[in-house]
Amino acid sequence: MKPSIPKGTRDFSPIEVARRTYIFDTIKRVFQKYGYQPIETPVMENLSTLTGKYGEEGDQLIFKVLNSGDFLSKVDAQKLEAKNSKSVTFDISEKALRYDLTVPFARYVVMHQNEIAMPFKRYQVQPVWRADRPQKGRYREFYQCDADVVGSESLLNEAEFVCIYDEALSNLGLQDFSIKINNRKILTGIAEIIGKPELIVDMTVAIDKLDKIGYDGVVKELIERGFTESDVEVLRPFIELKGSNEEKLAVLKQSLANSPTGKKGIEELETIFSYLTSFKLNKATVELDITLARGLNYYTGAIFEVKSNEVQMGSIGGGGRYDDLTGMFGLKGVTGAGISFGADRIYDVMLELNLFPESAVTSTKVLLTNFDAAAEKYALPILVQLRTNDINTELYPASAKLQKQMKYADAKQIPFVVLIGEEEMQSGKLTLKNMQSGEQEKLSVEEIIKKLK
Repeated sequence: MKPSIPKGTRDFSPIEVARRTYIFDTIKRVFQKYGYQPIETPVMENLSTLTGKYGEEGDQLIFKVLNSGDFLSKVDAQKLEAKNSKSVTFDISEKALRYDLTVPFARYVVMHQNEIAMPFKRYQVQPVWRADRPQKGRYREFYQCDADVVGSESLLNEAEFVCIYDEALSNLGLQDFSIKINNRKILTGIAEIIGKPELIVDMTVAIDKLDKIGYDGVVKELIERGFTESDVEVLRPFIELKGSNEEKLAVLKQSLANSPTGKKGIEELETIFSYLTSFKLNKATVELDITLARGLNYYTGAIFEVKSNEVQMGSIGGGGRYDDLTGMFGLKGVTGAGISFGADRIYDVMLELNLFPESAVTSTKVLLTNFDAAAEKYALPILVQLRTNDINTELYPASAKLQKQMKYADAKQIPFVVLIGEEEMQSGKLTLKNMQSGEQEKLSVEEIIKKLK
């Protein structure tokens, strides 16, 4: 039988791992610069910790782990006879693979509340698992790259999230990307002044499609979802909102004058924009987008979404403010805000734009050739010397023809080869070959070290 891996999972080659590590390390450095500390949580959580936190649909996508030993022996016979797998789930499975990093983080904060300093700023880069139907761009195992702060209501956190996105993505080489921002309270305010607060989700689902189906298409969908012609007229200025961020806020202030919730949302956005005037952004454009909704049941304040303008791709990051994250575990009133980087999508964008530097995928910097026993013996102290100077070096492990050794260096994308033949051993001057240019020069070991460092 041919070996295989489960659907929706992937093997990563050395070059892919090197590129992914480059992305994660670049983002982690920025997180750390802004005072975020790393934590890790177990691959498995108690099933009871995860159940009921993602809605009914999410619960279906949690990978359950069977109990050890004879797990069926303790199950009630009637339940077994009924052949209803849902009814026996909790009898045969006490643990599950984590579905995201947010619920484990909430659990961590509650369990360690006496050890951590509030506000607590953490980042986490770990894999998560979802029993989803695999398709292009959707996997059952994938990494999340999150940063959250809990225990602080300050909108400085939101402004700094914009800076983190800007700095990390600029450092990865992206030249043109947008950070879209909105506020859940503004959307609530719009639904309130129409007099249809219960239809807020229907409203946002429809206006979110403005780019795809145009104004007439949005109007048609709003009518189908229970809005009247007069409701649509009230909505029109919001849907057609254009201009600079300041101009958009001015229109919103006028339109939401009678909604205290909406006004609060506008104030929050003004505060974030005010903070941003003190920060210098690299490449990002920050745009108020009233059609941005993102997980309405979850977020309570500012919401973010990041898109590359250079490549056709969905969002490459998102997040926002949420209240009472830890309430699900009994610790009430702890507000928080967080963002996530879509590492897999960022990888695809960088690959398409050819943004990975050579150094990101090069593990070995120099290969020492090995023609015979005498050359191998001569090369060993040189190998030690290069490695002592932090130069990643390999000695070809067996005597072989030059062509074979060069082929190996090419396959591994090793940029330099040191040729050690009889002439080199006698003169002490080694031949350093640049594999990209083909250029060769005679240098001492010390000169090679100086050049490669």
